Amino acid sequence: MHKEADAGSKDSPEAAQQQADNPGQPAENENDSPNEVESTVRPRRRLFPRGGTLGGVLSALVLVAAGGGLVSAATLTPHDTSGSRQLEAPLVAVPAGGSVGVCPGPARLLEGTTVGTDPQFSPESATAKSAVNAVVLSSTAGVLPGSRLASLKGKTLVELAKAADPSAPATPDAKPAAGAPAQLAGVVPQHGVDAVSVLSADAQANRQAAAGAVMSYNATDGDLRGSAAADCQQPANDLWLVGANTALGRTAVLNLTNASSTPATVSLDLFGAKGLIQAPGSRGLLVAPGTTRSIILAGLAPGQERLGVRVRSAGGPVAAIIEQSVLRGLTPGGVDFIVPGTAPAARQVISGVEVQDPAAVADLISKPGSADAGPSLQITVPGAADAVVAVKLFGQDGQKALPGGGVVQAKAGATTEVALAGVPAGYYTVEASSDVSFTAAARVTRGLAAGEASDVAWSPASARLGSQHVVPVPAGGNRFLVFGAPAGRATVSYTPVTADGKVRTAAAADIGGGTTASIKVPADVDGSAIVGYLLSAAGEPAYGAVVLQQEGTQDISTIAVAPGAAGQERVPVSLGY
Repeated sequence: MHKEADAGSKDSPEAAQQQADNPGQPAENENDSPNEVESTVRPRRRLFPRGGTLGGVLSALVLVAAGGGLVSAATLTPHDTSGSRQLEAPLVAVPAGGSVGVCPGPARLLEGTTVGTDPQFSPESATAKSAVNAVVLSSTAGVLPGSRLASLKGKTLVELAKAADPSAPATPDAKPAAGAPAQLAGVVPQHGVDAVSVLSADAQANRQAAAGAVMSYNATDGDLRGSAAADCQQPANDLWLVGANTALGRTAVLNLTNASSTPATVSLDLFGAKGLIQAPGSRGLLVAPGTTRSIILAGLAPGQERLGVRVRSAGGPVAAIIEQSVLRGLTPGGVDFIVPGTAPAARQVISGVEVQDPAAVADLISKPGSADAGPSLQITVPGAADAVVAVKLFGQDGQKALPGGGVVQAKAGATTEVALAGVPAGYYTVEASSDVSFTAAARVTRGLAAGEASDVAWSPASARLGSQHVVPVPAGGNRFLVFGAPAGRATVSYTPVTADGKVRTAAAADIGGGTTASIKVPADVDGSAIVGYLLSAAGEPAYGAVVLQQEGTQDISTIAVAPGAAGQERVPVSLGY
């Protein structure tokens, strides 16, 4: 135990060996950033305690013997004597793990000083309401996986199904009897929350459970007036968030949650309008297991009208979300949760982008303090080379040209903004492509009268739709499923899930190539409220989002469709030390 605790010090044998393996690189210390951690992580050498020396030697002998067996087998096998053959690393099946979704806590006002990086929070208004909506899908035999909504500390809030007995023998997923309902769902319809919560579901038949949850927030008074929604995200060690703003009247708070049992050390890369920001205090941020750490981004990168954030975690994976709010003088300008989007790539697609009347938007953004009141695309280029990005908008009746042609040069190491105003009002799918990798998100705004409350939402770049996605839909207001197919025709099947746990009859949307379709979500099916959908897509790549609007207000929120459940995976395994 004491050996491992000292393994991270610069004088430890492990650090010395790491320095020998990486000449010219500084040794790690408690303030270092995990910049050296690549997407493929080499297993670190383990320091054996004195009591484990014999076991380590025996393990090494077993590995050597196994390696010798491989060599002998290769030697005895006939082969081409004109050259040697390279043996591929064997693929080993890895069982599917449980599904975990971390739901953010309610939006909060800051208490006390607005500088620094560790704020305290207080409730934001008398009318604020926050709730989690969750759906967990059963097996084809109608058996729900062990699943529950719990607090971050592990206290069960809602139990959907009890966990299976671990001592019982594993059995394959049975097929339903003739005439029996194929599937059902465990649902959490609008469970009120006042803190971070976690939806977890056990693996079933060696496949990750199909589950999803959304946290929604709404307030009709106070500085944080507006609505916000975010899917409950699966923790990861590398996350990209685009859309933060730390200028005057804008507040951006990064919340890092560690739902695992392993401490996480987080480092932040901040991409401002002019380039990468070197901020003291952005490295080596410790997030203890079962806790959330909140960081005021203005304390690290003040006065940034556009900011991209990369979150990298060493140790335990984390969930990351930015609470972004706008105050124009004394007028609330909206609140939203900025969630991670897809990793940098040469092509990014964003669905669920609503554009208001172009003439009214142009008049509004010309007012002082309202430059960010219109729709836009923000692009973060993390590499060393500038990106030439072509932006296309696909609406209900095809592609619409952006004023100026939609081609922009995005500076390396910086975040660039492209206005999306100037096209007819409606829902759009945004496609951006470049010669270098980048990540992106789109700002959606609602409200056209200066001096009156408005709202803002951020829609991140997302992955294409696959065979099965669980998409919870919060209750109340006007709700829309928005699908886009930039490259060619696609068919999206959407199946309602209702509050009584029934999986209803599926419907399908045929989406023409280069268009966007919107489908209004009804309040109920046969008297039972709709709490979510199961989505599947076929044909050319299709993308989806949920758009939420509140009746009688300018409130708006967007939720990108999260990736579907994963099954058993096979990974290459190499023997070595």
